Amino acid sequence: MRALLTIDDFSSKNTPAIVDYLEKNKVPFIFFAWGQNVERYHEEALYAVKKGIIIGNHSYTHPQFSSISFEEGVKEIEKCEEVLNNLYSEAGVERKYRPFRFPYGDKGGANKEKLQEYLAKQGFDKVDDTDIKYEWWKEQGLAADIDTFWTFDFAEYNIRPNSGFTIDDVFKRMHEENPVNGGALLKPDSYNMLLLHAHDETEEMEPLYYQRFIEDCLANGVEFVAPRFIRR
Repeated sequence: MRALLTIDDFSSKNTPAIVDYLEKNKVPFIFFAWGQNVERYHEEALYAVKKGIIIGNHSYTHPQFSSISFEEGVKEIEKCEEVLNNLYSEAGVERKYRPFRFPYGDKGGANKEKLQEYLAKQGFDKVDDTDIKYEWWKEQGLAADIDTFWTFDFAEYNIRPNSGFTIDDVFKRMHEENPVNGGALLKPDSYNMLLLHAHDETEEMEPLYYQRFIEDCLANGVEFVAPRFIRR
């Protein structure tokens, strides 16, 4: 069981703690940046960049791309690019990789193909997904897309007051053998792209939630792998 960990909605107050924990346990990962959050938690964002963590683009305001125009989508991406370029420049670190992820996995509806062409022309890096063997990954066109999707979503962002969704529900998801959506995290010989979030709201309800999930993965034999990229 191998997996690539990706963490959305960077940056947050708990970003340095997440970075330190994952580095200590030699778990490589990618952050995807919500531009406004980078501005809000600037020092925390700088900490991650200086530590050498790869930061991808996750748009500036985190909209549903199918609800905005193509031109508005481009502005969202370019504004986040500006924020990230300035962040890397301030940190004195070369920005080697530029992956992109759509908020909510919403690829733009009717504008999907135009947005994929835009990402390719702008030189965004595709996270290497050639080891993903699920048939649905290819059938849904995910293998051809430039943006970074996922095969397994922890869904821990649902842990909120009065939501009825608890950390135990996350662990149940992690141990499902035949999930309705996505891949099985603990299936032998599998390769998964995992989706987690850097949310202080989750931290408030379940302190060190990310540690508990990663430790369960490690205890069950998941090998976390470093990201590779395909240049288009």
